[in-house]
Amino acid sequence: MEFSFEYPILTVENMEGSYDFSLVLALSNKDPLFEKKKKLLKVKGFDPEIRVLFSSSENPLLALQVMVEAARIIHLDETELYFGGVETCLPYYSPRNELESLNSILSLIDTSLKNAAHNKVEVLCVLRDTIIDMIRAFGNRTDEETVIEKCTCHAEELLLQWGQNHGLQTKLQIAHVEGAGRGAVAVEDLKIGDTALDIPLSVIISEEFVYESDMFHVLKEIDGISTETMLLLWSMKERYNPDSKFKIYFETLPETFNTGLNFGIDALTALEGTLLFEEIIQAKEHLRTQYDELCPALCSDHPDVFQEELYTWERFLWACELWYSNSMKVIFTDGKLRTCLVPIAGLLNHSLFPHILHYGRVDSVRDSLKFSLSRPCAKGEQCYLSYGKLSSSHLITFYGFVPKGDNPYDIIPLDIDAPQTDESGGCSDSDWTSHMVRGTWLSSNHEIFYYGLPPPLLHHLRTALNGEKLPMETYKDIENERAVLETLCSIFDPMMEGLGDSEHSERVNLSWDVKLALEYKELQRRIISSILSSCSAGHEMLQCFESKDIRKPANHTDDEN
Repeated sequence: MEFSFEYPILTVENMEGSYDFSLVLALSNKDPLFEKKKKLLKVKGFDPEIRVLFSSSENPLLALQVMVEAARIIHLDETELYFGGVETCLPYYSPRNELESLNSILSLIDTSLKNAAHNKVEVLCVLRDTIIDMIRAFGNRTDEETVIEKCTCHAEELLLQWGQNHGLQTKLQIAHVEGAGRGAVAVEDLKIGDTALDIPLSVIISEEFVYESDMFHVLKEIDGISTETMLLLWSMKERYNPDSKFKIYFETLPETFNTGLNFGIDALTALEGTLLFEEIIQAKEHLRTQYDELCPALCSDHPDVFQEELYTWERFLWACELWYSNSMKVIFTDGKLRTCLVPIAGLLNHSLFPHILHYGRVDSVRDSLKFSLSRPCAKGEQCYLSYGKLSSSHLITFYGFVPKGDNPYDIIPLDIDAPQTDESGGCSDSDWTSHMVRGTWLSSNHEIFYYGLPPPLLHHLRTALNGEKLPMETYKDIENERAVLETLCSIFDPMMEGLGDSEHSERVNLSWDVKLALEYKELQRRIISSILSSCSAGHEMLQCFESKDIRKPANHTDDEN
């Protein structure tokens, strides 16, 4: 699982004159996407440092909207920036981006309130209430309903009690949730900022346990072995240690992880020709090579430490799936980033609209890992975690599920040459090193010259087919525009044919892996179909445009920069 905890530079300043104070958001110059974000901020009328002025005599909500728009850009990741572009007008970029942006502003307001003068407090409280309402309303967009099949079972009760005996604090209950297996449900109404789970370091499995084990003296002599591989080998043995401190934790883990790494022949056959098929095959080949190079030799050379019956290929694969699906990257108080297993936290499910975004840094005061809410969670509602900015193919391969809703990271990469930067070496619209598409239903602009497709891809194809560098605003060559759409059709028509006909047969009696494979294939079919439909609609719009049946879109300009 990935984690997030960084905010942009946020400050509050006193003002002289007609304004009472200002709140400042700044794009960090250490941001790897600094130049692209700076350019997008400029298009929207912002500098890299955005100072928003507030006065008790004016409506503060107008200024707040300015802050939200700027914060969204500052928090864009590469995928969001690629598809958001400078041309489109989106209500929001993605669920992750919206929650990050709103929470960053809330954090700034809360900081400002701590030492705010009397004339600021009223305005800041209005801003705070409005941001909280925006976060609550945004969270309500998800249609994920929690249906509890049964409350905590004996094994989970023992695990929670074990954690609490070691200092764990929680406002969650483990339950079996319909369609999701085990999950964590709030036992009371939780507000933004509330800590749903507080896990002490003493129950977090990290590399320190390997260093203290009887196998470390052997493993440390292996050239190039990673701490993650050491932990994997340690957990294969610790799982069967009757005296293990983590015996209760290992007993709650499933005998089999239903991830893509465990797909059978029928499921792989159904996936043939897809990106997921290649991802699974490559992952399993890598793991098998790693196993063959490591485990047989360890069992042969050190049978007293590495018992052969504990280090079979099947148990190695089980341990790989455990670490892929349950591990977290954690920054300890010494500043070191470590891969860990975090009991109980691993039972929280993933959502595109998570309640918990920021986690992964040990709290130095309590020496624990805190999971605090970025949006409210009602009593009886499942509390979701964000596993990271992951595609459905990655989630199937290493976690074994497809998330509910439209995943903005379900992209199809395109193997086409990227354009070069300009002669000055500066950042330009053609500065993208790779191109991709996703479902065009995620776009808000399907007008002529946009088609719901990513602006950098369209610009690249226009330039490549025209034979010379074009500014982003150049859409005058209708024949070149047709060639762009025909090129896209020539890429995606064979892809659609390769997926075959849609499966309409009854899936009730199918195995779990075949069901998951067919669900993914249907998703790919839907994405590609949307691209082809957009291209077809684009051809029709060009024909109408050429015959003067429609005008240029309102945001189109003939001026060139």
